Amino acid sequence: MIEARHLRVLRAVAATGSFSAAARELGCTQPAVSQQMKALEQSVGTPLLVRTGRAMRPTEAGEALVRHAAGILAGLTAAEEEVAALAGLRAGRVRLASFPSGSSTLVPCALAGMRAAHPGTRVSLVEAEPPRSAEMLRAGDCEIALAFRYPEVRGSDPAAEAEWDDLVVRPLLADRLVGVVPETHRLAGGGAVGIAELAGESWIAGCPRCRRHLVEVCEGAGFTPRIDFATDDYPAVIGLVAAGLGVAVLPELALESVRAKGAATVPVEPVVQREVVALTLPDLARVPAVAAMLDRLEHAARR
Repeated sequence: MIEARHLRVLRAVAATGSFSAAARELGCTQPAVSQQMKALEQSVGTPLLVRTGRAMRPTEAGEALVRHAAGILAGLTAAEEEVAALAGLRAGRVRLASFPSGSSTLVPCALAGMRAAHPGTRVSLVEAEPPRSAEMLRAGDCEIALAFRYPEVRGSDPAAEAEWDDLVVRPLLADRLVGVVPETHRLAGGGAVGIAELAGESWIAGCPRCRRHLVEVCEGAGFTPRIDFATDDYPAVIGLVAAGLGVAVLPELALESVRAKGAATVPVEPVVQREVVALTLPDLARVPAVAAMLDRLEHAARR
């Protein structure tokens, strides 16, 4: 096996013409140079140096190896520099997949902090709802997936309980769901509302995962919601509610970035929260740029 250190010694001997001169150039002893040349010749199975008078010169095989050594060592140096830059966060790339309300609330703060601390690291963003975001992570299409799940569903569904068992899960926050009703609604402006009080309403539902959870919560309260509209677009949900077309429950994260004109929020009981997390793969969690981005997302969630 040819080692880079042996190639460096061979180049020095070929350039200086002796083991002692090569040793001085490399900052080591003459016996060390001799031993490394013997090891290299044993690896390749042929003599690489021959003595002519008082000087050492490469054999034909030695000359060939010296020619290739230049490119090999240059490539190794470039690789070492690139790895050092990545390890020191002077370079690198993180691809982030996030659900929409996370993109508009947690992600901007995290990205701003990342850019300020590590300007050489590039972070890109695409939107994807779970479980699609976790699938993208496993497929190698992103390094971090911002996702959520509902604890109540996990407790009743073994598959939901185990859906992230192969991933590193960084908890970020518990995101409470609140009711959204037209501002002229009979329950607007009052106190907490039991979900059963909305049994006769027309409902506006969100993403498929949120829709399933809404149905489960309502059925737990003794009724099946009549879902007339479904949209992943939170401003559209608010617009439909404000127009008097129905009621909804939305995460507080979603309401932070939406102007709820014409709609009112009401606390709902029982209290429902979704678990918001950042996901990555175990090997990726050790990559400096990924670890730094996870820290930034956690910091943004604490804020």
